[in-house]
Amino acid sequence: MVSMKVVQVVGVAGVASLSWAGGILYQKNKDNATPIDVQSASKPRPHLPGLPLGGQVSASVAVVPHTETGVTIPPRDTGVPPEPLDGSPRVAEIMRFGFPGLDNIRSHKDYIMSYDRRNRIPHWVFEHLTKDSCQKTEGVDRAHSDFSVDKSLHPFFQSANTDYKYSGFDRGHMAPAGNHRRDQQMCNETFLLSNMAPQVGRGFNRDKWEHLERYVRKMTKLYRNVYVCTGPLYLPHMEQDGKMYVKYQVIGQNNVSVPTHFFKVIVGETDNKDLELEAFVMPNEQIPDNTPLDNFRVPPDSVERAAGLLFFDRLSKERLSRINGQKTGNGWF
Repeated sequence: MVSMKVVQVVGVAGVASLSWAGGILYQKNKDNATPIDVQSASKPRPHLPGLPLGGQVSASVAVVPHTETGVTIPPRDTGVPPEPLDGSPRVAEIMRFGFPGLDNIRSHKDYIMSYDRRNRIPHWVFEHLTKDSCQKTEGVDRAHSDFSVDKSLHPFFQSANTDYKYSGFDRGHMAPAGNHRRDQQMCNETFLLSNMAPQVGRGFNRDKWEHLERYVRKMTKLYRNVYVCTGPLYLPHMEQDGKMYVKYQVIGQNNVSVPTHFFKVIVGETDNKDLELEAFVMPNEQIPDNTPLDNFRVPPDSVERAAGLLFFDRLSKERLSRINGQKTGNGWF
């Protein structure tokens, strides 16, 4: 186990509480759990200090060519960046609204990721989905794909299949194979271990988390474009001594970190160019199958604070018409 004492600064406990909202609903009687009104998490709220707003300097300001991938970070816009022209690089389509962070970015055929070399799992994975892109091409099958080491990474920072063997955890996709079935190479790339994180199998990876992945795919039937960012969280909890700690397991010889929670932050664009945002956080544990996905909606800024990332930073937040299904005014809230 890895244990790090959390420095208690103003707002940390609040951020963690918001991010725990969904998981706490069904485990009210667990030790250290505090019931939270999730309904309030999805309702418009007053702006809080430190929230990332349109004019704020952020990670996506700099124009930085990545030496390994050739990915170029576009300058920050205001308003809504236009859809890339036909024939534009796939990275321009996927990252239309900005990069959440710039650490060790890897460009794949149908998704972009930032790899966490210390924890040997992604910081985040970004996808752009449409109704057409989620269609399955005949002959493409995940059964033809193998979990494989990402050899583009330095050997010091790779994870291996042996790390997961007998660990009790699944190799959980951050970019799901089901989103990338247009050709076999796209599907194969989702099976790189750099796209994996240890997830509880029964009740999570094979159940409630998979329900969320299917929900995102269904969004492509309602929106012309769906942009989704997925990643891990390591959230603090209070122990019997009354202090807050972040504790998480590591597995295998490579010490692959097991996140306490996972997030998805999604923007859907309608045919009328309206933009709607949804944010989910789920605990990495068995979740009762009858728990509604709505229970895991959280304010997007709680994910940003907990993950240390800024989502959709080239998109002026004033242009969002809904957040978690609720009509909104300016900013995140």
